[in-house]
Amino acid sequence: MAETQAAPTTGTFCWNELGTKDLETARSLLTNLFGWRSDERDMGPDGKYTVFNAGDRMVAGMYELKGERFRNVPTHWMSYVAVTNADVTAKSAERLGMKIQIPVTPIPEVGRFAVFTHPAIGMIAILEPAQG
Repeated sequence: MAETQAAPTTGTFCWNELGTKDLETARSLLTNLFGWRSDERDMGPDGKYTVFNAGDRMVAGMYELKGERFRNVPTHWMSYVAVTNADVTAKSAERLGMKIQIPVTPIPEVGRFAVFTHPAIGMIAILEPAQG
């Protein structure tokens, strides 16, 4: 989320993210298909992160599935749902039988996220947007 964008409504889908093994082809396809502009951000040891913009609104992100930890991970889209408290939501997810794939993790200037799976819903992520 950009600092200039309004905070998402709790309980709504607020971000979409592509994990791909072919950044350049994906970037070309998405910018040409939807007219998005792409901006790269340096994420340090995690490499580059691409943010896609429709006009002046950030609409999606993309990262490369590289390295051993992503060896068996297929290209995929992840949807994020806005929450007011990532810790409370993660505890609720566990109580409901969901498996935590990525625990609550901060993203500087963005907020805190976590990823869950369950056989009935597949994989989904949450995002507690940063305040301010």
